[in-house]
Amino acid sequence: MRVIFMGTPDFSVGTLEALVAAGHEVCLAVTQPDKPKGRGGKMQYTPVKEKAQFFGIPVYQPKRVRDPECVEELRKYHADVIVVIAFGQILPKSILELTPYGCINVHASLLPKYRGAAPIQWAIIEGESVTGVTTMQMDEGLDTGDMIMKTEVPIAEDETGETLHDKLAAAGAELCVETLKALEDGTAVHEKQGESPTAYAKMLTKELGNIDWAQPAVRIERLIRGLNSWPGTYSHWNGKVMKIWKAKAEENNGGNNQPGTVLSIGKNDFTVQTGDGILRVLEVQMPGKKRMDTGAFLRGNMMEPGDLLTQV
Repeated sequence: MRVIFMGTPDFSVGTLEALVAAGHEVCLAVTQPDKPKGRGGKMQYTPVKEKAQFFGIPVYQPKRVRDPECVEELRKYHADVIVVIAFGQILPKSILELTPYGCINVHASLLPKYRGAAPIQWAIIEGESVTGVTTMQMDEGLDTGDMIMKTEVPIAEDETGETLHDKLAAAGAELCVETLKALEDGTAVHEKQGESPTAYAKMLTKELGNIDWAQPAVRIERLIRGLNSWPGTYSHWNGKVMKIWKAKAEENNGGNNQPGTVLSIGKNDFTVQTGDGILRVLEVQMPGKKRMDTGAFLRGNMMEPGDLLTQV
């Protein structure tokens, strides 16, 4: 097939690679505009732009895909299909209907679950044991188009947002190639979505990582895993922001201590009272420092039972 590919972050790159490897003619890569990064403000290419240039694929970076000139630019390429994966802008009807096969989206959840911007992380936070990838025929709704194919991916007990991201990116790349083949040979089956049984997977913010110690330990532990590696979770201790990268929930209730109270100090961990159960903290990061196991942190900091971790 002659394909226009629309994507932006790392999650999209594997699918672009798979389409090229499968012999599809990717005639254009559409991605978000370059953004300045770091103290020097140097403009940084999106991951999709970097990969497209590696393959010698033309790149187009419109500020607004809804602008008429964008639609006309895409029309010039006479593509059979548009593949969309984590592009970052909502497509107008004029683009959705531009090609014979329309726009095919690769979404990182088992739709209709976890429609929205951050399905990978929310599946972990909400305690799912299985997630997956869905390909769908895009419509004007937000992740509401007809489903075409699905593949399941188990969520491990120690799964993080980062590790699940990589698993789903690989699964999505393979599923996209299978979907295009089914569309081309006429065997694809489109299935209407019902109502979503889960809340909208809203965009992640740094504020989301501010730990509420009144929550159950299991919920906090899932939040820590889900927001690893971005934006990460944190609390306040001794007047400083402490990022918490790894922890283990335990059912032990820890008594009647205030949530956020440090209960015990071990050689390689410390425990914190939560609203239900205790949290054993295994990896932290202090301002200006690298991530470290809790044993290394404790050897350089005077934390004591009774100390309080807080939201502010």
